Amino acid sequence: MEQVLKTHKVTKYFYEPEKFQVLKEIDLSVNRGEFLSLVGKSGCGKSTLMYVLSTMDTDYEGELEIAGERLTDRDQNQLAAFRNQHIGFVFQFHYLLPEFTVLQNVMIPALKLAKYSKREIEDRAYEKLKMLGIQEQALKQSSKLSGGQQQRVAIARALINDPDIIMGDEPTGNLDTYNTHLVFEIFQELTHKYHQTIIAVTHDDEFAKKSDRIVEMSDGRIVKH
Repeated sequence: MEQVLKTHKVTKYFYEPEKFQVLKEIDLSVNRGEFLSLVGKSGCGKSTLMYVLSTMDTDYEGELEIAGERLTDRDQNQLAAFRNQHIGFVFQFHYLLPEFTVLQNVMIPALKLAKYSKREIEDRAYEKLKMLGIQEQALKQSSKLSGGQQQRVAIARALINDPDIIMGDEPTGNLDTYNTHLVFEIFQELTHKYHQTIIAVTHDDEFAKKSDRIVEMSDGRIVKH
């Protein structure tokens, strides 16, 4: 199995209000095409770990490697460029631009990457929306969509650059049962049919149980993986 993400002894401290070790020598490897849920009680360090894995937080000890590239000690500009190409994000809230159409929202990361012509990016955006069953909403303003539809648009946007990993931070935390189930099915199809790697932080036990693998954290350590 090809490893797409690897950490070696990732350790992190918070210094306010006093020094506190929030991550303790985290060793984690994730295979390509795996759907992994990161779980644990509030305050166990899972969101902090997700920020380190996503390269947003660089203030840690240890090593992080994604898609064969060592990312520790890179500067912010290099990391921002790496994230845009290799990591897609799905958050609890969709963070769509309300005045833009669905299509425009999905195209944004690809326009920024500038790897394809605008026409190609538009075609790719339609392709992702079709994959998620919402292509007929493409020209609507994103603010006119339901919560579940908006989250699907956010997933399409995360997929536009064909990232190595999609990272989800409570991706179903703001959805009702029906839409939670729908998003889960989408994630499952993305991993099993398209070999997309997904790492999701979740409080939802049902969601976690159905993923390929559960990594449980407690008190800054991985206790089960």
